[in-house]
Amino acid sequence: MTQKSILITGCSSGIGLASAMGLRERGWRVFASCKQQVDCDRLRAMGFDSPRIDYTDTASIHSGLNEVLETTGGTLDALFNNGAHAIPGAVEDMPTDALRSIFESNFFGWHELTRCLLPVMRAQGYGRIVQCSSVLGFVTMPWRGAYNSTKFALEGLTDTLRIEMRDTDIKIILIEPGPVTSKIRVNSIPHFERWIDWENAPRAEQYKTELRQRLYHSSGPDTFELPPEAVVKKLVHALESKRPRPRYFVTTPTYLMATLRRLLPTRALDWVLSR
Repeated sequence: MTQKSILITGCSSGIGLASAMGLRERGWRVFASCKQQVDCDRLRAMGFDSPRIDYTDTASIHSGLNEVLETTGGTLDALFNNGAHAIPGAVEDMPTDALRSIFESNFFGWHELTRCLLPVMRAQGYGRIVQCSSVLGFVTMPWRGAYNSTKFALEGLTDTLRIEMRDTDIKIILIEPGPVTSKIRVNSIPHFERWIDWENAPRAEQYKTELRQRLYHSSGPDTFELPPEAVVKKLVHALESKRPRPRYFVTTPTYLMATLRRLLPTRALDWVLSR
């Protein structure tokens, strides 16, 4: 039986690293890419193929994918788009250039890598593209406008691509985690410090007493938080099931919010999300 192959992005930690390790244990040939070369070197020391792919760097997208295809002989069974970051802050304080920067890494880069791979999958006659979205891809929360908007855009693009690929054997799948243990909070601090002038913002007191406290001081796991292996379990089904679902929920809050979004009027849902 031919070994299946997958390219996973954002493998330095969290969901990406757990997915790389879990799929390797199941016999997959895993290409575990990272944004930083130092992380690629660490994963290579762990026995992974680890091409460097930075979603904001077009050259690295092409060179990283070419490295994968040269190794496999020009085929690839699956892609798991995963790497992303957040910029905490109120929408009114978010410079437009901040949104441009996060869309480059959380959306445009995903689209470019996917488009580069689709001709390969068309030529081989099959493939699976799995997008790691979020519960914040279909409901919003305050202070997360930049991240929310990239995930909402990702959901729309992915749903469209799934419909357009119905006449092929290329399956397009969304995974929508809620709170999952990761470094996203810590990794978002440099982006917050770069883009948000909180001291001169209309909500300066709220930044001081609410957002910055949560951002800089860990209070332990969130309610209902699950380890990244919970995502891996759904990823395995998405990749190995003969008939994968269009979307997979992970964590109780995702199931709950999907239900509330369907049942509640907008004002009532806004009240719940603002609590």
